[in-house]
Amino acid sequence: MKQITKAIILFISLLVSTSTFAQNSKVLFVMSEADTLLLKKGKKKRSTGVFLNEFYQAYKAIINEGYTVDFATPSGGKASIDQESLNDDYWKENLEMKQEAIDFWESNTAFSNPMILEEAIERESEYIGLVIPGGQGLMVDLIYDQNTPELLKSFAKDQKAIGLICHAPSLITTIPKNDNPFIGYNVNSVTGFEEFYIEKFIMKGKPKNRKIAKQLKKLGLKYEKGRPGKSFAIRDRNLVTSQNPYSGNKFNTLYLKALEEVK
Repeated sequence: MKQITKAIILFISLLVSTSTFAQNSKVLFVMSEADTLLLKKGKKKRSTGVFLNEFYQAYKAIINEGYTVDFATPSGGKASIDQESLNDDYWKENLEMKQEAIDFWESNTAFSNPMILEEAIERESEYIGLVIPGGQGLMVDLIYDQNTPELLKSFAKDQKAIGLICHAPSLITTIPKNDNPFIGYNVNSVTGFEEFYIEKFIMKGKPKNRKIAKQLKKLGLKYEKGRPGKSFAIRDRNLVTSQNPYSGNKFNTLYLKALEEVK
C-alpha cells in the first residue's frame, strides 16, 4: 500500500513539475504585418516587413534551448518579411540557416496564424519573455498601435526578459516618459549612420519616423553603440537590445541568459 501511495505521489509531482516547466518556458514573438513603407514624404513606396534573419536566428536559438514560442501581430495577420533580408550578406554567420528560415516563413502553421496583440496582452502571464525582431515594418504599424506600450509595460512590470532587435528599440518611445519603465536603462538600436546608409543606398528615400538613437536619448535612456555594420548587443537588467542584422549571435547569448534568470 505504501509503495502504491509513493508511486501516486511521485506521479503527481512529475505532473506538477511538467506543468510548472510548461508555464515557465514560453516566449512571445511580436512582429509587424506591414508590407509597405512610404518614403520621401509619401511620394515613394517600398516593400518592407520583418527582417527574416533577425527573427529566425532568435527564434531558433530560443527553441533549441527547450522553450516554446507563440506569435502575435497587430491584427492577427501573418507577419510580412522584408525582401531585402533575403540577401546573403545578412546571413554571413549562418548562411546554411537561410533556406530553413524561408521554408519556416512560407509554411509554418503557427507563424501563419498569430494571435492579435490584445490577446497577447491578456495572456501575458503565460510568458517569461518577449522578443520583437527588427525590420522597418514595425515603424509602420507597431509603433502607432495603442497596444504596443501596454505590452511593453506589462512585461517590464513583471521583470520578464525583453528582447528588442535593431529598429524595435524605437518602440520604447511609444511609452510616455512619466510612465516609462525603461528610463535610465542602457540601450542600443540601429545607429544614426546605419539609418543614413540604408536610406541613401538601399531604400533611396527617407521614411517618416527616423533617428531612433536620438529619440531614445531624448527620452532619457543611455544610448550605446557599436561600429556600423558590426555585431553589437547589450543587456541592462531584463532588457536586451541589438544593433543590426549582424548582431544575432551576441543578442542570443544575452537574451538566453536573461530568460534563464527569469525562469
